Amino acid sequence: MFLGNAYNPYVEDISISFGGSSSEEVLKERLEERAKQARQVARTISLKRKVHLFLKRMLDVLGSAFALLVLSPFLLFVIIAIRWETPGSVFFVQERWGKDKSRIKVFKFRSMYAGKCDKSGVAQTKENDSRITKVGAILRKTNIDELPQLLNVLKGDMSLVGPRCHPIGMLAHGERYEDFVPYYHTRHLMKPGITGLAQVNGYRGPTTTFEQAFGRIDHDIEYIRNFSVWMDIGLVFKTVAVELRGGNGF
Repeated sequence: MFLGNAYNPYVEDISISFGGSSSEEVLKERLEERAKQARQVARTISLKRKVHLFLKRMLDVLGSAFALLVLSPFLLFVIIAIRWETPGSVFFVQERWGKDKSRIKVFKFRSMYAGKCDKSGVAQTKENDSRITKVGAILRKTNIDELPQLLNVLKGDMSLVGPRCHPIGMLAHGERYEDFVPYYHTRHLMKPGITGLAQVNGYRGPTTTFEQAFGRIDHDIEYIRNFSVWMDIGLVFKTVAVELRGGNGF
């Protein structure tokens, strides 16, 4: 048995128009090709057998529950460290994109001073960001600040593996992501993940350049196109390996 309809309203009606200069024509050709790939993804995801998504959900439930149980003493230590350094809530809650363009509340450990947290997600974090606390810098470098998202996974809003969960209104190259990348919402055909193909390949942090902005989405689409539960397991192990080598967050 296969998943429902092949039509996807996020990508079927993509149209891209530019001026007539040669550089713009080259960019247009590149974007049209990627838009074509996005439309193909809409058909691909509809052919994923239900058993793969069922196994993925089982992996999410068992994996997140086990991780929360095993890590509970460490998570308590992190909570104490955050409260010891700065006043304010231990958790940072932000509205982000979920599956099918739904809006979900995502949990993270607070890594910034309480009065400087940006819930809009517009002001992206940069290296040596003055808003980040000392404890927060460690949490972000090791990606420990992401661990409360295990609650989102257990709840069913997120998955262990998938396209990274972006804040609503996130910018790319100085524009709203969905305006800069015409097929941006194709990535929301699947639940967002704590980790994913883009992250393990170094696509985290700023999206100020063309390569950074499109690279993320291209990797997300590649994941959706080739998704399997075995791929998820492999990406979980790759993520652990990356974090043991020091992580790539800031």
